[in-house]
Amino acid sequence: MEKKEKYELLLQQVESLVDGEKNEVGVLANVTAAIAETMQFFWVGFYLVKNGELTLGPFQGPVACYHIGYGKGVCGAAWKQESTLVVPDVEEFPGHIACSSLSRSEIVVPLFNRSHEVVGVLDIDSKELATFDETDKVFLERLCAIVAKSLYC
Repeated sequence: MEKKEKYELLLQQVESLVDGEKNEVGVLANVTAAIAETMQFFWVGFYLVKNGELTLGPFQGPVACYHIGYGKGVCGAAWKQESTLVVPDVEEFPGHIACSSLSRSEIVVPLFNRSHEVVGVLDIDSKELATFDETDKVFLERLCAIVAKSLYC
């Protein structure tokens, strides 16, 4: 199955998982599990904005950083820029925070509330260089919009 087809099925699954559900931890946990199972990425998780920083939320994969500052690393930069960041080689990203030395490429997608404020980010890491492309960006932004609409709008 091609990547686009996997994402189309994943979006359907996520829509079903979040429909009418307001349990933030449960929704984010199930969504990370669905992404990880479907796409087989190295690390999939959410960081949530709390007390002026990103704090670790539900995730799938090896242990991770607990706190990320505003504008720090790929996650903090995506929060500050309020836009998705695709990083083909994390070693070339200024200020990259290495929670795992095995991470080689990364995509981070912001979650927005109804006021268009960033309330968190979806962070996905790969052990391979240049894993993420425009297809990942488009579908993961759609996925985050579904999650945000369910929980924050």
